[in-house]
Amino acid sequence: MTRAVALRLGVFAGALALAFAAAFAIGSAVDPIAAADPAPPAGMADMGGAHGGGHSESSGQLPGLAVSDAGYTFVPESTFFTANSKTVLRFTIKGPDGKPVTGYTPTHEKDLHLIVVRRDLSGFHHIHPTRDAGGTWSIPFTFTAGGTWRLYADFQPAGFDRTLTLGTDVNVSGLYIPVPLNEPASSYSVHEYDVTLAGTPVAGKESELTFRVSSGGKPVTDLQPYLGAFGHLVSLRSGDLAYLHNHPAQHAEAGMKGGPEIKFGTTFPTAGTYRLFLDFQHAGAVHTAEFTVQVGGDGKPIVPPTVVPSDPSHEETPHGH
Repeated sequence: MTRAVALRLGVFAGALALAFAAAFAIGSAVDPIAAADPAPPAGMADMGGAHGGGHSESSGQLPGLAVSDAGYTFVPESTFFTANSKTVLRFTIKGPDGKPVTGYTPTHEKDLHLIVVRRDLSGFHHIHPTRDAGGTWSIPFTFTAGGTWRLYADFQPAGFDRTLTLGTDVNVSGLYIPVPLNEPASSYSVHEYDVTLAGTPVAGKESELTFRVSSGGKPVTDLQPYLGAFGHLVSLRSGDLAYLHNHPAQHAEAGMKGGPEIKFGTTFPTAGTYRLFLDFQHAGAVHTAEFTVQVGGDGKPIVPPTVVPSDPSHEETPHGH
C-alpha cells in the first residue's frame, strides 16, 4: 500500500467515525426510548386492583401488568397445562427476602384472590386457593380451552401498606378458537337473572357504575353479601389486560340484604375497550354478569334498556256474565 493510499484511508475512517458520533448524538436527542418516561395520565397514579383501599403502584404502572412489584413476585409452580384436564394450580408469592410469604392481611374477607381468564377475555374465573404452612397456594382447576391464560394474584402482605395485584401468563395446550369480544351492551342475562348497567364512564376520572339485578321481570331485593359487599367487580382493559380499580359503594355483612342496585366507583385510565365481570350472590349461589364497555374522553352515558316489571294487579281479568 502506498503512502498516499494509506493517508486517504485514514482520512476516510476519521470522517466515518465523526459521522457515527453525530448520528448517535442526534438519535439520543430524539429517540423516545432514550427519553424519560412520560408522566402517567390523570387518574392513573392512584389506580389499583378491584378490591379498593390503598392500591397504588410504585412504578406508576397499572396493576396486573407485572409479575413482580415492590419486591414481591408471583411464582407459579408450572406455566404449562392441558385443556379439559383436571389439575392443581400451585404457586407462591415470594417476598423481598426471596422466601414464600406466609403472612397476609385479609382484603374482602380473603388473604388472596386469584383471577383466571384467557387472554381473549373469555373463560373468567374468580377463585380462592388455600395456603399451606410453607406459603404455597393451591386449588383444583380445569382450563376449558387451549391458548394463553392470564393469572392475577390480588393480596396484601402482612405489614405492607397497600394491596398488590401481580399477573403472569400460563400456556394451555389444546384446541384454540379465539372468542371475539362481545359488542358493548347495557344488559346481560345469566341463568334466571337479568343484569343491566348504567353510568357515564370517562377516561381518567372516577365514574359511578350502577348494576341492577332482576329475575323474572322483578327486581331482586335480597342479594346476599359476597366478599364483604353485595357485588364484586373485576375490570380488565382489552389489549394489555390491565386490572382496574373498583370501589364497592356499600359494605355488606352476613344477614344483610341488598339489591336490586349495586354501585361501584371505577376509574378507567385511558380511552379504549374494557371487559367488566360482576359477581353477585343470590339464594346461596354466585353468578357472573359480563359487560363490554367502550370508554372515551367525552363521558358518553350507558343507558340500560327500559324494563317494565310485571304486576299481576294490573292485569285484566275476564268478567263473568
